[in-house]
Amino acid sequence: MYFFYNIAVIIVSFILKIVAIFNKKIHLFVKGRKDVFKKLENCFDFEDMVIWFHCASLGEFEQGRPIIENVKIQNPKSKILVTFFSPSGYEVKRDYAIADLVTYLPLDTKNNAKRFLEILNPKIAIFVKYEFWPNLLRELKAREIKTILVSGIFRKEQPFFKGYGNWMKKSLQTFDHFFVQNQNSEELLKQIGFVNTTVSGDTRFDRVNDITKQDNILKFVEQFIDEKTTLVAGSTWPKGEDLLVDYINTKANSNQKFIIAPHIINAKNILKLKENISKETILYSDISGKKLSSYQVLVIDTIGLLTKIYSYANIAYVGGGFGVGIHNILEPATFGVPIIIGPNYHKFNEAKELVNLEACMVVSNSSEFNKELSLLFSSSSSRKRKGIIARNYIKDNVGATDIIVNYLNKTISKN
Repeated sequence: MYFFYNIAVIIVSFILKIVAIFNKKIHLFVKGRKDVFKKLENCFDFEDMVIWFHCASLGEFEQGRPIIENVKIQNPKSKILVTFFSPSGYEVKRDYAIADLVTYLPLDTKNNAKRFLEILNPKIAIFVKYEFWPNLLRELKAREIKTILVSGIFRKEQPFFKGYGNWMKKSLQTFDHFFVQNQNSEELLKQIGFVNTTVSGDTRFDRVNDITKQDNILKFVEQFIDEKTTLVAGSTWPKGEDLLVDYINTKANSNQKFIIAPHIINAKNILKLKENISKETILYSDISGKKLSSYQVLVIDTIGLLTKIYSYANIAYVGGGFGVGIHNILEPATFGVPIIIGPNYHKFNEAKELVNLEACMVVSNSSEFNKELSLLFSSSSSRKRKGIIARNYIKDNVGATDIIVNYLNKTISKN
């Protein structure tokens, strides 16, 4: 299987170069990897104490971020490398100030793995949540480089736990320790012989808890809201936007305000969304000089503001639940906001728990959406009760970062 894996990587590499001609995201994926080794050579010397963090994409980065920042504070002479697999992570965080270098992870060929580690020579390698690249892990093990998984989560459907997945299971032997999010992940690893585990929880709780301590003031939001009850719809996709537009056009009254932050900032789609709304609507890019309180709907056609905007929400709708899965519901939860989501949430433990706690409501169609949203808009006591539950859920789950960072610092000091 390992032989066929290496053949597949070479074939995929060739195919991606062709697809990149027609697809913007794949173009970024391919182009961004062309000068990875040159960047590494220009940034790091072989003698440097390099601490390497790998994140698949933006969500994994947010899980790793509190660890990265704490490790850097306690090891100021170290150099930090952050690698991404996906353009959606790299393009947003390529200027991350804490890291000495942010770059793509080269494709997992034998030669790339050897060259990558020859240049980098990391003192420790830290993988966030998942991403198990066989060639890279083999090379890490051969070089006896300490390798840790943090905020890991395992499911029985993964190949490690299937008869055909023995070759992938061998890759896990590289890891010196697994910090996993839940008891189920630890039990699955034990079933296949791995006892070097700690149930530390999810570092995202620490990250979103810290968000409440930062400056979240946005004057334009305050002017727009004008002390009205406000729904913030974050990371929305067309299906969810259709439900929002239907409610706004047919149910909303003048005491209700709406802020919509689409997941994909596409000028054509943004304009279509605005045109479909019958109430007074303004785009963030057009707010200069306008009396914002006179508008009922604000569409955020930029990135980087959503987290702070959630701090102004009375109700949140989080998108993705009508597609492959919901986006980050911990951000509104940390501000004590009741949440509405679509039906595809079962892969997300935090969503399942918040649903069970009744701080998060699940809707499958327009009728259910209208009912839940109307109830929340009409009852301040219900909003407050559900919001307190959401906030307490966050506070009850903090602490993973300290557990992991204490281990990492001891490991780093030994090296």
